[in-house]
Amino acid sequence: MEELIDVLDENGIKTGEILPRSEIHKKGLWHRIIVVAIVNEKNQVLIQQRSYNKDKNAGLWDISVTGHITTGQDSLSAAKREINEEVSVNIGYRVDIKDFRYMFSYRKEEKVSEEHMDRQFYDFFILREEDLEIGNIKVQESEVEQVKFVDMSELNSMIENKEIVERDAIYKELMNYLFRV
Repeated sequence: MEELIDVLDENGIKTGEILPRSEIHKKGLWHRIIVVAIVNEKNQVLIQQRSYNKDKNAGLWDISVTGHITTGQDSLSAAKREINEEVSVNIGYRVDIKDFRYMFSYRKEEKVSEEHMDRQFYDFFILREEDLEIGNIKVQESEVEQVKFVDMSELNSMIENKEIVERDAIYKELMNYLFRV
């Protein structure tokens, strides 16, 4: 069953209209997604390689978790859901709102194809997780090819070589955060 998503106006306010995800992209309507960088105790970032079957950025590496906020959800509950779906890191009840560090929000428009226009508000969070091992992560195969941890140097290299989804504002803020801690 396809996700139902709240349509937003150009200021990020819900319009009251709810549509399937595919229709939102086809019509190029504003909506909200979450982006979460999961950082381990070594200050490494979990990244995922997007499935080759995705309609956007197939096969590229991406930040730990991204996803649409479905109708009736707030950003934090969507973040927890997407973490559990995409990388099967069952964060369960031990993770509280205070564990997610809200970094910032921004909006971006991008024409993906004639049939797909992204007009999205992004809410970016960082989640610090200790004792997270790659071997304990089970990916959602329809979404993710593989995952790995990278340090700041490798992440910078991937950005420069365009091996990772373009999210310049997020990477800049993430690098500032990693440098400070």
